[in-house]
Amino acid sequence: MPYSANRPIFFFRVLLIWLLGLSAVQGEELSSPAEQERLLRLSQAAIGRTLPDLTLLNQHNEAVSLTQLRGKPMLIHLVYTSCYHTCSVSTRSLATTVAKAKEIFAADAFHVLTIGFDTPNDTPKAMESYSRQQKVNDPRWLFLSGDAAAVASLMETIGFAAFPSPRGFDHLAQVTVVDRDGKIYRQAYGETIPTPQLVEPLKELILGLPAKEESAVDLLVRRVRLFCTTYDPRDDTYRYDYSLFVGMFIGGLCILSVVIFLLREIRRNKTFAKR
Repeated sequence: MPYSANRPIFFFRVLLIWLLGLSAVQGEELSSPAEQERLLRLSQAAIGRTLPDLTLLNQHNEAVSLTQLRGKPMLIHLVYTSCYHTCSVSTRSLATTVAKAKEIFAADAFHVLTIGFDTPNDTPKAMESYSRQQKVNDPRWLFLSGDAAAVASLMETIGFAAFPSPRGFDHLAQVTVVDRDGKIYRQAYGETIPTPQLVEPLKELILGLPAKEESAVDLLVRRVRLFCTTYDPRDDTYRYDYSLFVGMFIGGLCILSVVIFLLREIRRNKTFAKR
């Protein structure tokens, strides 16, 4: 990158990378800010791509097709099971966020996939052990593994790169948000991703889901609940905030009172006019 004309842009991007959490890279530090910027570009360029039709194995050694998971949004999180720092921290942080999201949405409103990219070692048994180590008890959370070709294809599609290092692998701590059609919708970065960075895109995607086997009333209730969720940064939680509807109700009562008062005045004026 030219240093003179684009220097402000260059330093802004480097700062952006740091803010997005690329300091959470596992293993040795990546070689240079330019390399970090390249990995960020690689990751962001994946937005809009569609996941390939791959079949992986879950932690119970059962085949799982990515295509069969379409119909609901999903979160994809790549790790390697011999990692004892960044991957573990990011998985436990993600588990906290997923639990908060499921308090807002239905428990089965979205999929969560943690996939091992160290294919010689990240076997179904290793992924099952990893899930226990991270204390993830959600039966809907899939811990997947696959052969080298399948995992490499997935990594390329979602813009995830990993490089061997003395401590294991260098890689971005990244969670990919995928829409119900298997298209990459958003990327989030860091060991501990702020809750809104994952819940807000899920909220957008789930609001756009077509009604399936639910009545118009159920759909209305679900949408009202989603619109009423607000983020409280004080304790990093989402709460239901019905103040908008309370205000509308009070406003409606005020308007109704004014209408009744006016009708009474009109009726009284008519009575006096007849006299």
